[in-house]
Amino acid sequence: MNMEIVPVSLGERTYDIRIGGRLLEQAGDEIAKVLPGARVAIVTDENVARAHLAALTGSLDRIGTQYAVITLPPGERTKSFASLQQVVDGILSARLERGDAVIALGGGVIGDLAGFAAGIVRRGMRFVQIPTSLLAQVDSSVGGKTGINSEHGKNLVGVFHQPQLVLADTGVLDTLPEREFRAGYAEVAKYGLIDRPDFFAWLEGNWREVFSGGPARTRAIAESCRAKADVVARDEFETGDRALLNLGHTFGHALEAATGYDSARLVHGEGVAIGMALAHRFSSRLNLCSMDDALRVETHLRAVGLPWRMSDIPGGLPDAERLLSYIAQDKKVSRGELTFILTHGVGKSFIAKNVPSSEVLSFLDVSLKA
Repeated sequence: MNMEIVPVSLGERTYDIRIGGRLLEQAGDEIAKVLPGARVAIVTDENVARAHLAALTGSLDRIGTQYAVITLPPGERTKSFASLQQVVDGILSARLERGDAVIALGGGVIGDLAGFAAGIVRRGMRFVQIPTSLLAQVDSSVGGKTGINSEHGKNLVGVFHQPQLVLADTGVLDTLPEREFRAGYAEVAKYGLIDRPDFFAWLEGNWREVFSGGPARTRAIAESCRAKADVVARDEFETGDRALLNLGHTFGHALEAATGYDSARLVHGEGVAIGMALAHRFSSRLNLCSMDDALRVETHLRAVGLPWRMSDIPGGLPDAERLLSYIAQDKKVSRGELTFILTHGVGKSFIAKNVPSSEVLSFLDVSLKA
């Protein structure tokens, strides 16, 4: 089994991201190495359960690990207080103890929700991420950010709770709908746009091979995980430059809230793609980067089939003032002052604090008409 291992260096809480094919079939053995003797609660959704639950439970059966399964509806709306209560009750009903573990088998929604539950049940249980979407493998499963959505915005309720292990099986991505894979690819491109211009240039030339699978896909996932692991090791609790990982997310989260988290209209990675394009356009408007940089980003997103402007979202959007109200709920807002991740060019992102809301409002108004 060819496997890449990317460590997330957090002192005594250091853990590995294991990336490779057929990892799901070996998950029981991999988990037992890290958490010997632990019983587990598997949290998953209905779609993932149909495709992958049998492989995971088979691997646990082979080594005699006891498990309970908690299955939820798919979709962003599952990141809710009601679903959190269902998961917590399921863990407690299974009589799992603090030394046992919660396994998240699914995409970012399941990973965030299950991780939050693991962080609060018995004041913190152990946790394993088995991400089944590209977006989760390169982003949400790494770094310990967990949580649920509120009617006030996305990911506003949660905790930092690091996993003990991440198993990223590249083979399970073959079962993803093309739209979901593309949405995850937005997060891959993000790492190049933050501070790895050579990686972004490589993606421009090799994205078709990443989509088709094989060594290019593994390389893209591993490079993305290394990029995130480096930032998390420097700034675990997002008090400094970890905020750079939110490139595109301030605009993107506002758009997700504006669509009511309706995945038929917009999924998270698509919101991030539009958000990254808007961040570069906004940076150009503020004379921080050239329009050529913004056009380069838009060209790549369009080439891979991702949306890149607000008019690409089906259905109407609220006006600029309403969108600004969603942005004002962003977690990076401090004392009411807006913070954005802006850029001086491809691979030159930075944290921009105290961005005037009047500039954002004017930019949103123009962008809504584009």
